[in-house]
Amino acid sequence: MSSKESEKVKKHICLGILAHVDAGKTTLSESMLYTSGSIRKMGRVDHKDAFLDTYDLERSRGITIFSKQAVFSWKDMRITLLDTPGHVDFSAEMERTLQVLDYAVLVISGADGVQGHTETLWRLLGEYKIPVFLFVNKMDQAGTDRERVLAELKKRFGDHCIDFEKVFGSEGSEEAAEQLAMCDEGLLEQYLENGELPREQVADLISQRRVFPCYFGSALHTEGVEELLDALESLTEERQYPAKFGAKVYKIGRDEQGNRLTYLKVTGGSIKVREIITDTEEKINQIRRYSGAKYEMLSEVHAGEVCAVTGLSDTYPGQGLGAESESDMPILEPVLNYRIELPPDCDVHKMLLNLKELEEEEPELHIVWEERLGEIHAQLMGEVQIEILKSIIWDRFKVRVEFGTGKVVYKETIEDPVEGVGHFEPLRHYAEVHLLLEPGERGSGLQFFTDCSEDILARNWQRLILTHLEEKEHKGVLTGSAVTDMKITLVSGRAHQKHTEGGDFRQATYRAVRQGLRKAKSVLLEPYYEFEMELLPEHVGRAMMDIQKRSGTFEPPVADGEISILKGCAPVSQMRGYQTELTSYTGGKGRMSCRLKGYEKCPDQESMVEEIGYDPEADLENPTGSVFCAHGAGFVVNWDEVEAYMHLENTLESNEASEEKKRPVVRQTRSTSSQIELTREELDAIYARTPDPVKKNRTPVTVRAKAQPAADDKWTAHKEEKKEEYLLVDGYNIIFAWEELKELAKSDLKSARDKLMDVLCNYQGYKKCTLILVFDAYKVEGGPGSVMKYHNIHVVYTKEAETADQYIEKTVRRIGRNHHVTVATSDALEQVIILGHGAVRMSALGLKEEVELALLELRREHLGKAENDRNYLFDYLTKEDARQLEKVRLGEMPGKTGER
Repeated sequence: MSSKESEKVKKHICLGILAHVDAGKTTLSESMLYTSGSIRKMGRVDHKDAFLDTYDLERSRGITIFSKQAVFSWKDMRITLLDTPGHVDFSAEMERTLQVLDYAVLVISGADGVQGHTETLWRLLGEYKIPVFLFVNKMDQAGTDRERVLAELKKRFGDHCIDFEKVFGSEGSEEAAEQLAMCDEGLLEQYLENGELPREQVADLISQRRVFPCYFGSALHTEGVEELLDALESLTEERQYPAKFGAKVYKIGRDEQGNRLTYLKVTGGSIKVREIITDTEEKINQIRRYSGAKYEMLSEVHAGEVCAVTGLSDTYPGQGLGAESESDMPILEPVLNYRIELPPDCDVHKMLLNLKELEEEEPELHIVWEERLGEIHAQLMGEVQIEILKSIIWDRFKVRVEFGTGKVVYKETIEDPVEGVGHFEPLRHYAEVHLLLEPGERGSGLQFFTDCSEDILARNWQRLILTHLEEKEHKGVLTGSAVTDMKITLVSGRAHQKHTEGGDFRQATYRAVRQGLRKAKSVLLEPYYEFEMELLPEHVGRAMMDIQKRSGTFEPPVADGEISILKGCAPVSQMRGYQTELTSYTGGKGRMSCRLKGYEKCPDQESMVEEIGYDPEADLENPTGSVFCAHGAGFVVNWDEVEAYMHLENTLESNEASEEKKRPVVRQTRSTSSQIELTREELDAIYARTPDPVKKNRTPVTVRAKAQPAADDKWTAHKEEKKEEYLLVDGYNIIFAWEELKELAKSDLKSARDKLMDVLCNYQGYKKCTLILVFDAYKVEGGPGSVMKYHNIHVVYTKEAETADQYIEKTVRRIGRNHHVTVATSDALEQVIILGHGAVRMSALGLKEEVELALLELRREHLGKAENDRNYLFDYLTKEDARQLEKVRLGEMPGKTGER
């Protein structure tokens, strides 16, 4: 642009052209450039010479694949025009462009009306709050009806779609003017008072998205294009930008020489060549202003302008530079996953790096490396992209690839709240993280919060944990799909003053998420389409039956003139290929438009999980367990045992304890730091009554290496090891496993407890071990727990919210490595856990057999005792003699008094 032209420019806008495929979007762009005098010849898509279709692939296929830029002037205004892809498969490329637009022109085909993707574009324009001008194209075609199309626009987009040619054009209409005036109370007052509609006030309403001007014409024949340009010049407002530097990155590309280009819009201040961007600490080498395939070099670009710069290597679409904030991108997500099949001689790792480079430029290409399978996968919007990508990969890297059969991209969430625990403690490292995982609303994605006191965990560690949660796509445990629709809250954590490093919290955070997912009831989600069919009435029945077969739902059909409209939703996996089937049975008279509605629960979860065959424990990149430290070395603890080792207390209050018997797979309430301290006190009460050769070495730590005996004291160490044997008995488990005690407990539970205590007293007298009988008192509200001596055994009543097996587990964990410990219980999971701590298991039936054998042995020993041992008369009487003696005691039979 010359200096004279620059002086004439009074305002500048960045304008985007959007449309459903084949609506004439690129043709309108060409017509605007031609009408403004920027190009001498108007190119055509069908002639493969369009000015903005700069790639050979676009010209050969007649579609726009990449967003393009052109700069032109109209009267006193300069327009930066961004032409975006119209095909739904390239929607991601289009959406990246929306964040830098000041205004948009939405092109509608006059022959086809509002189509499916048009409604998606309208919704996205609303999401980004972009003012919209509507241009109804192809009005030169036979059968088009201006009033019918306008009525459809009002029906689909609202009554604020106004025919502006009838308001400000030569075809003035009082009715149209009144419709515009009624869009705003202030404008209506002006119109009623003096019959005027001030353009400045109307422009303000347009910028606020309260009015949507509609223009009609034919882009191919440049009809209505000049009127549209005049409206853009007189009814738009130049945005005001701050003086402080800011810029929004919307696209990454490469030129023919392979130089990396960062496309951005300056949203504050200016940007100069050789300037260092503080966000990246990199220097800008060149500033280019593209117009079609050509560009001009600039030394400085001011706010409001779009350009491409070189020299930045780490930028990405959606990034904010300087004072500009980052965008949440994208809203449109790929729903199909394809395996990329490489030639036999191709280096898969090198190709992965090449594709990652391409992923920077092509937002619709989501590259995923499947470590477990050693494969490269690409997530795409649709099958139309495949041939395009194959061509790009060949042109860029000279590798011919194929794409496997597309599979639906699933996601996962959870059904109920759960607390996940992650611990990372190899030698000289330490971090523990507790995360509350809660199900969110459908479509809410992942949300991260903190509800942890800084007295528990410092603010810097909390921020680091939130960063680690956000930096990664977390995998579910059903199929390895990404988790979504979940609220994750940091509720507790612990760091070590000396040994904690940032990487420790990364490991602990990842493991906490996975451990929580393993505990939770996971739900498989699959993408759903929201569809709308336009059918003749005779085809509606067939369509409804097809949707039902495909696990879809629909609303009652609505008649609209001679056609019926059927709306509903159905799984993406079931609707693939249905467009072709619909066209076939309707003879080409049926139309269907689909857009992604979101993710819903998979109706056939079990079969899909089985088909995918994901094993969460085999996924070494995403471990579910934690790492703890003992004897100076780290060791891995499985996810279902983490809470038996963790150092902090669970914060989630629920009914897990009462649910354990119903679902014993997961232990959701384990030992806590306060319980560890109480356990020590309880055990000290027991140890005080029994010899403890290693008492001086005991520490309050969960797992700690014991002092080793001296090399010349092997005999003593061996003797001490054999000296103490412990038997821990799960009281209620035994009572309800022994038939006679079970029957007694039905009428009197206390009597059953007392009888078991007496039986075990006899058994301890024979075994000479330290016997600890544990009764579950977790339901006793406010119960502090107690340890009592009953004859020669110790009886423990657990405290509130602590079960007997929890008490036994932590006791075994403390003494199991230094003593011979046996646990008597029939809880299958408990048996597995105590084996992991070095204890010996004994079933309830096994204990019963041991007790009976011990009683027989006691009787044999008693019968063989010396005469001077104490005798009990009733032990040697027959039943009849005992009965007679009982009568004598009660005075029922005369006795011979005085006789000796």
